[in-house]
Amino acid sequence: MSTAFICFTCGAQFPASAEPPLECPICQDSRQFVGLDGQRWTTLERLAQKHHNVIIQEEAWLYSVHTEPHFAIGQRAFLLQTPNGNVLWDCLALLDQPTIDAVRELGGIAAIAISHPHYYTTMVEWSLAFDNASIHLHSADHQWVTRPHSNIQHWMGDSKKLLDDLVLIYTPGHFDGFQVLHWPNGADRKGVLLSGDQPQVCMDTRWVSFMYSYPNYVPLGAKAIGDIVARLEPYNFDRIYGAFPQRTVIADAKQTMRRSAQRFMDAIAGAA
Repeated sequence: MSTAFICFTCGAQFPASAEPPLECPICQDSRQFVGLDGQRWTTLERLAQKHHNVIIQEEAWLYSVHTEPHFAIGQRAFLLQTPNGNVLWDCLALLDQPTIDAVRELGGIAAIAISHPHYYTTMVEWSLAFDNASIHLHSADHQWVTRPHSNIQHWMGDSKKLLDDLVLIYTPGHFDGFQVLHWPNGADRKGVLLSGDQPQVCMDTRWVSFMYSYPNYVPLGAKAIGDIVARLEPYNFDRIYGAFPQRTVIADAKQTMRRSAQRFMDAIAGAA
């Protein structure tokens, strides 16, 4: 019997097979890690037995989704409603029937976009569950897709319009194909940035951070940080929703990004 196995540490799903893969290349990479108990695998069915998803309205038209109890990296995904259909930003490994029903009540999913490979998880399952919703990933990260599928669209360039007035912005650093989602009508039309891990909203939500590896404590260099800030400067945003529950810069987010970048660059230069 073939099963689409899921990595226990990062949540990445692989094509159906009789036996689990030998290893997860995402966790073998220097940005991630293999769990201290070694490479472990699970399935959607097993996940659903002990975990469930929680959906929270963050503001008008925007809902976050996260899994409880904590599984894998523990990120949240977002469902963003637009007049032209809903976008799922980032992804979770767990997709069960209660989640499918709840998302359908909110209008379903027309498109999926994911910041970087650590959150690719079961993106193909989500696409198939919602009428083959297109999955938009930057082409620079194509090699990290662990479960290829024809619903995945790899785009190239510096930005890509996505439904309504949403824009995917290419901001390489944490990964070569890292992307963020800009929502100009969010935060009462002051603009919202859905950032995933870059910039990452800190535990002190007055600050953000820029890292090559978060679990292994490897910082990005000054050149990469400057490039990320420069790529985001043309866009207006007053709020940043980070990867993890409650990690949100509520206001003055663009200035927060600027001063955080300067603080980070001063620190790695030994000037802090």
